[in-house]
Amino acid sequence: KCNEVYNNIFSPSLWFSLNYRAMAVCGTDTARALSCRDGRAAANLKLVSIFVIFFTSVVGISLPVMLARLFHGKPVYDKAILIIKCFAAGVILSTSLVHVLPDAFDALSDCQVASQHPWKDFPFSGLVTLIGVLAALLVDLTASSHVDSHGKTSSHYTPVVTNDELTTSCCKKSAESIVESGALASSDDHRLAEEVVKMKQRLVSQVLEIGIIFHSVIIGVTMGMSQNQCTIRPLIAALAFHQIFEGMGLGGCIAQAGFNFVTTAYMCFMFSVTTPMGIVLGMIIFSLTGYDDNNPNALILEGLLGSLSAGVLIYMGLVDLIALDFFHNKLMSSHSWLKKASYIALVLGSTSMSILALWA
Repeated sequence: KCNEVYNNIFSPSLWFSLNYRAMAVCGTDTARALSCRDGRAAANLKLVSIFVIFFTSVVGISLPVMLARLFHGKPVYDKAILIIKCFAAGVILSTSLVHVLPDAFDALSDCQVASQHPWKDFPFSGLVTLIGVLAALLVDLTASSHVDSHGKTSSHYTPVVTNDELTTSCCKKSAESIVESGALASSDDHRLAEEVVKMKQRLVSQVLEIGIIFHSVIIGVTMGMSQNQCTIRPLIAALAFHQIFEGMGLGGCIAQAGFNFVTTAYMCFMFSVTTPMGIVLGMIIFSLTGYDDNNPNALILEGLLGSLSAGVLIYMGLVDLIALDFFHNKLMSSHSWLKKASYIALVLGSTSMSILALWA
């Protein structure tokens, strides 16, 4: 019986049957794609998508920034910014785990790629995602050490006032001036600590935008290279909502970081134009090389860049957004209702972005 089972499992006819079925699936997918292939209709849809995605990106990233400026200086400002940032963390985490990482795995698992060496020998998607996490950690550690050293070098000396100094002072006025100088120095230290926190928040926003830009370029290039109108048509509406939620996520972090107007406008502009520029770049690549989104080289590039972007976004979402706010935020620790509201915002952000995975 053991020999019979062994022969059945390792029989050439069984493996031929499995390979034949896999080839049939690939052939069926190719036939379906060819039936929807129309270069002129796809080009018209892509031109429409450039303007639609740009408009929704501007709306998404500008909304939290404008709300932050509207509520600035009011008692609810800090609490509102924290809730917006928790919603943003949910959006970013869902983007990385539900959108970017599965797409990267699918690209490198495609039958045109997975049948070749070395792609069928090793899970490169997981490896590159790990590299993205470690690279984000390295950038975070390097920048944080730089910020901390900057804070130490620019700190002021706080004089210590003793009873001997007060009694040996020539007059009461000089003693009061010593006390005032000590209070002034302590307020300067508090201000310096706030500046260090702001610098770290700005660092988080900048690294987060880099990861999102990677993701947006991949989406745009893939869509620009595609000639499948059946894929592009529903993708326009899905990407419009995708950019709104992702823009709200990044905009919440930018609003909390407190950039000046020029830097804020620049970061919002870069996010808004990245996906449309990716679409144009994809159209240029297709016109020059003839590569579409099903080309093996394009799939490999999409899979590797998507995995790297997913690693960066996973690290930023879990470490620099969720863990930092829920475990190291004094405002949230002092208000239990704020912690509950922030968790609800986190779940809503994750849910809203995950639902969009049904279409994009």
